Amino acid sequence: MSNSLLKYASITQKISMSILGLFLAMFLLVHLTINLMLLLPDEGELFRASAEFMGTNPFIMVFEYVLFAAFFVHIVLGIILWFQNNQARPIAYVKTNVSETSFFSKYMIHTGIILLIFLILHFVHFYFAKIGLVDASTTYLFEGHEHPDFYVMAKELLTQPLMAGIYIISFLTLGFHLNHAIQSGFQSLGLEHSKYTAAIKIISTLYSLLIAFGFSVIPVILIIQG
Repeated sequence: MSNSLLKYASITQKISMSILGLFLAMFLLVHLTINLMLLLPDEGELFRASAEFMGTNPFIMVFEYVLFAAFFVHIVLGIILWFQNNQARPIAYVKTNVSETSFFSKYMIHTGIILLIFLILHFVHFYFAKIGLVDASTTYLFEGHEHPDFYVMAKELLTQPLMAGIYIISFLTLGFHLNHAIQSGFQSLGLEHSKYTAAIKIISTLYSLLIAFGFSVIPVILIIQG
């Protein structure tokens, strides 16, 4: 393959990776908002209503497949780009930049692997029960049918010290991953400029902290509440 084709393939992969990564980063805010409902003093009414809506709304159900596809392609592209960056023949397109050699960028593949393992674990705990691959540990009646009670399941899981620890470590790893991913995503999309590079770094750092600590505080509060 010629150098020009390699260059084009690398650029295309980086842009695709960036778009999908930013899309997934925005989804996390929606997911966090719903999960924070676990802390409301309403016995899970709003959380269950949100879970029911997410599980039955046709648009959301289609979006779910788009989300899974985005996760899959993002993971595959991440692995491909990691192998390419470790080959003896570096692609000329890659530009030396502080963000590319930062502490965060060096460990993207490592944090990505940890997050993939966590994602599988999270699916086993919740999504597999949703689609019927495993029996839900707790159910509730809704319109005459039994549904997995994700409110009770989540609270029971996240109040177990070991599982709470695993989830918190995973959430902090997610924040670590996001901090570089968002900055790198905007850079790959050609949005790096002296006028707003500093703003992008600040926003990505604040957003990654919001996601990491927003998710992490949930099991902490649930354990404190008993």
